[in-house]
This record gives sequence, C-alpha cells and structure tokens, in this order.
Amino acid sequence: MKKRTIILTMLLFAVVIITKAQEAIPATGGEANGSGGSVSYTVGQVVYTTGTGTNGSITEGVQQPYEISVVTEIEEAKGINLSVSVYPNPATDYLTVKVENYKTANLLYQVFDINGKLLQTVKATGQETKIETSNLVPSNYFVKVLNNKKEIKVFKIIKSN
Repeated sequence: MKKRTIILTMLLFAVVIITKAQEAIPATGGEANGSGGSVSYTVGQVVYTTGTGTNGSITEGVQQPYEISVVTEIEEAKGINLSVSVYPNPATDYLTVKVENYKTANLLYQVFDINGKLLQTVKATGQETKIETSNLVPSNYFVKVLNNKKEIKVFKIIKSN
C-alpha cells in the first residue's frame, strides 16, 4: 500500500511539473549585453507578463507580434458598383487611390499608423488621388476610405524606404 501511495504521489508530481513547464518553438531570439545589464529574448508565442517599478518596467515571457483584423460592412453601400484600389504597395514616396464607378465628391482618405493614430486626412481630388508618404517612417499603415464620414473600405499598406 505504501509503495502504491509513493508511486501515485510521484506520478502526480510529474504531471504537475509537465503542465507547468513553458514550451516554445521560437521564431528567433538572442542575448543583448550592455553597461546596464544583459537580457535574453525570444520571439515565438504570445505569452508574457509585465512588471513595473520606480525605475521602469519589464515585459517577461515569450512574445510574438499579432494582428487583429476587423471586417466591416455598410448597409447603404450594398448594390453600389464601387471599385477602389491603392497602389503601389509597398509605397515609398506616395500612394495612389483609384476609384471607379463612384462619385468622388464626398470621399475622404485617412491614413492611420499601426496603433490607430490618425496621421493625415486627404480629400479625393477625382478618380485618382495621390497621398504623400515620404514623411512616414517605414512601417505598416492603414488607409481608410470614407464617404460622408462612413467607412467604405480599409487597406493595409506597407511603407518602405
């Protein structure tokens, strides 16, 4: 009976250790050293904790970037033959927004950064409108097409050097 209890206890202990273990197949990682200390980092999964103190904060764990997409639809836009395209993508100095089969009088184009901050608003100047991107840093951005302040379409664009 005593052996059986010891075996069951060891088995339970092994299960607890296995379930509490951190497992990751990282995409990349490494170590960084400096005069203020050293840090090792891993990019691979979205699991992390953040600790804060008087001198700053630190985020610990295995991390990777992720993207949230929201699909939107406008009831009033049903049945409208609207074609909107944005090019070139990736962009360097400017983007061209081309609209076909739609009146552009009330169209606005808004450029947002990856955090959702509005960077610029451009009024449509006809079938093709150029949006200046040379002042943007290389990153991902969103171009939102609006008609009378109602969202019609959103494009994800990449700004390169």
